[in-house]
Amino acid sequence: MSNVGQHMLSGALSGFASTVCLQPFDLLKTRMQQGDGTIQPRNTTFILRTAQEIVAKDGLVGLWRGTAPSLIRNVPGVALYMTSLTQLRTVMAKSPYFALARKDTIAQGNHSSVLPKLTVQGNLISGATARVGIGFLLNPVSVLKARFESNLYAYESLTGSFVSIVRLGPSELLRGFVASSLRDAPYAGLFVVFYEVIKRETSQLLPPTSNTYSTGIHSFSAASAGAIATMATHPFDVIKTKIQVRKENRYQGLMSTVRTIWTQRGVSGFFDGTSLRMSRKILSSAIGWAVFEGILMFMRTDPQ
Repeated sequence: MSNVGQHMLSGALSGFASTVCLQPFDLLKTRMQQGDGTIQPRNTTFILRTAQEIVAKDGLVGLWRGTAPSLIRNVPGVALYMTSLTQLRTVMAKSPYFALARKDTIAQGNHSSVLPKLTVQGNLISGATARVGIGFLLNPVSVLKARFESNLYAYESLTGSFVSIVRLGPSELLRGFVASSLRDAPYAGLFVVFYEVIKRETSQLLPPTSNTYSTGIHSFSAASAGAIATMATHPFDVIKTKIQVRKENRYQGLMSTVRTIWTQRGVSGFFDGTSLRMSRKILSSAIGWAVFEGILMFMRTDPQ
């Protein structure tokens, strides 16, 4: 299988695993962020109450509402993102402006990583570029996903709900894209930077001696990087969700949504659902990158 094929397969399996395991976090986060002008109770109280209401109404399976659009969004999305990111980094690694100096690329054994090594600037640019590009292509599915997870829409089927969004025109299909980009570009850039730094430093401190041990380092590095990048970009996630699910005129644009949240809730309004997104990002980063790099390392290990 070609390198691109390996990246696509690894990314798809990574997206599938993290989506199926963690969909309840996305569902509860959307419910928390969809409110209009109300003072939210403490996160724990809201999460428990909302989860109980969903389970009472739809059973335990209700917590996985929106899994189908999430899979449609995340499986090809993660596959395309990780593939384009790796290919972009491979190209950039050939440039003296972005490639690490040779002394910094000495392998930490045969089990450290299979990904190209770039400077901090290279990691920022490659991560942001790949994430925003894929986000643009899949934004219509992101709108569908957010509305399926919200209880403000009576969507019952993927086809019918997508048709209803398409009928509203291109502006509806790209709804929330600017806010998504302002969230995703710095998130992806910061994530790749911290992921590579933490992975490199951890591998130097505790040199990996097996693929299993290396997978643990990848998981730890990704979880740590995900936590840092999530906190830095969470306000734009709140803005994006409100733009995509609210119908009121005050949520029809980026700046009007920012003003509305600020007027109604102040600073705290930009951090609704932080604990849920943080938990989801930490776990999905750990699962996703461990699966991605683990599968690549497995497929590229020559039989002895």
